[in-house]
Amino acid sequence: MSTEMVQSRTHNCNELRIENAGEKVVLAGWFENIRKVSKNLGFLVLRDFYGTTQVVVETEEIMEIIDGINKESTISVTGTVRERSNKNKELPTGEIEVVPEKIEILGKCVYNALPFEINQSKEADENTRLKYRYLDLRNPQMKKNIVLRSKIVAELRRRMNDLDFMEITTPILTCSSPEGARDYLVPARNHPGRFYALPQAPQQFKQILMASGFDRYFQIAPCFRDEDARADRSPGEFYQLDMEMAFASQEDVFSVVEQVLPPVFEKYGIYKTASRAPFVRIPYSEAMNKYGSDKPDLRIDLVLTDATGLLSDCGFAPFEGQSVEAVVVEGFAATRKQIDAICAETEVQTARKAYWFKMDENGELTGGIAKFLQEKKEAVIEALNLKEGDFVGLAAGKPGEAKKTAGVLRKLLGAADEKHMKKDCYEFCWIVDFPMYEIGEESGELEFCHNPFSMPQGGMDALKNQDPLEILAYQYDLVCNGVELSSGAVRNHDPEIMIKAFELVGLGEEDVKAKFPAMYNAFCYGAPPHAGIAPGVDRMIMLICGEESIREIIPFPMNKNACDVMMGAPGTVEERQLKELHLKCELNEDFPGGQSKPAEKM
Repeated sequence: MSTEMVQSRTHNCNELRIENAGEKVVLAGWFENIRKVSKNLGFLVLRDFYGTTQVVVETEEIMEIIDGINKESTISVTGTVRERSNKNKELPTGEIEVVPEKIEILGKCVYNALPFEINQSKEADENTRLKYRYLDLRNPQMKKNIVLRSKIVAELRRRMNDLDFMEITTPILTCSSPEGARDYLVPARNHPGRFYALPQAPQQFKQILMASGFDRYFQIAPCFRDEDARADRSPGEFYQLDMEMAFASQEDVFSVVEQVLPPVFEKYGIYKTASRAPFVRIPYSEAMNKYGSDKPDLRIDLVLTDATGLLSDCGFAPFEGQSVEAVVVEGFAATRKQIDAICAETEVQTARKAYWFKMDENGELTGGIAKFLQEKKEAVIEALNLKEGDFVGLAAGKPGEAKKTAGVLRKLLGAADEKHMKKDCYEFCWIVDFPMYEIGEESGELEFCHNPFSMPQGGMDALKNQDPLEILAYQYDLVCNGVELSSGAVRNHDPEIMIKAFELVGLGEEDVKAKFPAMYNAFCYGAPPHAGIAPGVDRMIMLICGEESIREIIPFPMNKNACDVMMGAPGTVEERQLKELHLKCELNEDFPGGQSKPAEKM
């Protein structure tokens, strides 16, 4: 590093090598730790963004200076490089040390005690980590994740540019969307009683770009949704690799994604192999029947078996009159404690119980619900093709409930048995042929199943002549290792087909024009067929880094309650600010935690 690049230091803390011995250098960084041997001998670790260097204190004068400095203060060290007698081959700088002649405090840490040890910050309480995120990010593991995020985003941009996609930014302040999750609303000062909304996604803008004559669009798009946190979803905001293509089919979108993503996962991921094109394609109905999930982890070789006809009349009360799904695990050598833990976790994730039995070395059915199966033992063994040592996990309920519960059970059983899960790879797949419509669980009425702007398979003819619940859409999900990375679709660009599609859910032409005026009108001026997708950047990086929580790869995430505990957001505002926005805020005691009622116009 040249002295012109970074003022006041000649090298960074990961740069010095044995060939620098004898040189006078200036280093700067954080005072990480010191191991004191005596009053005039100690070994100080200096850390900066790039790495660490050992500084050897050999005089009482320098030791007195160090004694007056708290850990994590920033300091400047001027001294001479020499060869270490006890070399550390684990460190790039492990062959040298710096003997200081001058130590200067650049930024003082005024606290004697830290909220957590920097190198063990990931073991601290999450809210404490988020409150002191600037300390948490000093942890080399956390820093590595954020550096990797930057590299991955740059690589995605490069690959999209290489495929002739143009990066175009779309508005952050827009109108409220009538579909999807809850919006974040922004009062409009100059328009009393009116609100902007932060975009849940650039969906309408990117489709309008296609109608505007742009051929291939992308952006690393910020999206804002007021929804609850999960391990793979951060509340508030997230980023996606948003893309759209004019004159494109489903196959065109698949081709682009299959070119862009696998090399990035292989280059930066903890696993060095990823699916090659073409990815496995699984119809939605097959995914639910075979895996109990529309985001199956294909590293697991277990599948579901419909055991309704076999077990619904076995005399076990929870199975009577219910659908029963079985997951057969060959040679499953788990302890009773492990089995109970898997069943308990299934209930935590699904709110439904899991059941089981196994076939022992004598060919007998034992454990779990085995006592209810003795009268039809041979039929069970034959139907499920059981062998000695096999384990059978079971779920029951309405057809959809049983499949989803069995899907969670399948995933937990696979993760517990190395013989049935190939862990060291990235397995991609496409889930295709989603239903266009479904009966809403709450409304009991016909609703869009996935995306209202998707093109129905069969077009206008299907909408006019097919049972709506049998109509499939050109919709697709991208899944990797059991994590949904993205939804996408071939868009419905034909105003007549769009009107008919919305009519089936009780919305007329005037409703469509009122809810989506810009996009509908743009399509009336001759829109090209177009298709797109938007893989989640945060989820991709989480998988690439091998992290269990998405908050580990976001620099400044909110906590599970959608609070930024470091900045104090959301926070109160001054009365004058509310007056400028023509708003007043009333606290509602009926809301938990003193939440406020929706703001009203003054």
